[in-house]
Amino acid sequence: MQDIWVIQHIRQETPGTLAELLSARGFKLRTFHPYLGDSVPTHPENIAGLVVMGGPMGVYDSEEHPNLLQEMQLIQNAHQAQIPVIGVCLGSQLIAASLGAEVRPSGYKEIGWYNVKRQSSTDRLFGSLPEQFMGFHWHGDIFDLPEGAELLASSALTAHQAYRVGESTYGLLFHMEVTPQIVQDMVQVFQPELEQEGLSGAEILNQTKTLLPELRNLARQVFGAWIDLVEARQPLARACPLPLPCDLMA
Repeated sequence: MQDIWVIQHIRQETPGTLAELLSARGFKLRTFHPYLGDSVPTHPENIAGLVVMGGPMGVYDSEEHPNLLQEMQLIQNAHQAQIPVIGVCLGSQLIAASLGAEVRPSGYKEIGWYNVKRQSSTDRLFGSLPEQFMGFHWHGDIFDLPEGAELLASSALTAHQAYRVGESTYGLLFHMEVTPQIVQDMVQVFQPELEQEGLSGAEILNQTKTLLPELRNLARQVFGAWIDLVEARQPLARACPLPLPCDLMA
């Protein structure tokens, strides 16, 4: 079975629940850590899927973080090759930017537990979710939808919380992947940001104890459906290895 490539931008923001499910389904994860000096490939070579995680930098910070340009090229190439892609927070912004949409500072921070409203009843990942559920958020940037994208979820503060482009490229601005450890690590490392916004890390952690179990259940449903798309593509990948052209992948 082919590897899943993961791009991780900071130690604390791991794939969490998604990684657990991928490992349980037999996939091997190859993780690139550009913050530790890893070079990010620009071409997806014999991979089953691509996961792009969050981080404190912005899409527009490519001068300080040149790996972001490599990542956007990789995302674009994977999407064009119909390799399933999923991005979380910064990852969703990188997908949007790589597919031609604008990403910009929102002028506000959406941090903590806020309601998410499902916007699609037919999407494979989101269609069967509750109409509303509590999601975990930590972002200050927003994005327009790429051309042809379907909006999947919104919040009161942010119209575009999740979207799909094509059959298997997904962006999630909010965090479905979080575990208790991830939330604790984020609260600890980003404590100055919480203080600047007048937010309580202790309150976020208390809410997490109550709200995270249900989000984890929904995450298993959403990520499990994305892994189904990855598995469904495996025969296609074997029949049509990259970078050779293939009519089935046109």
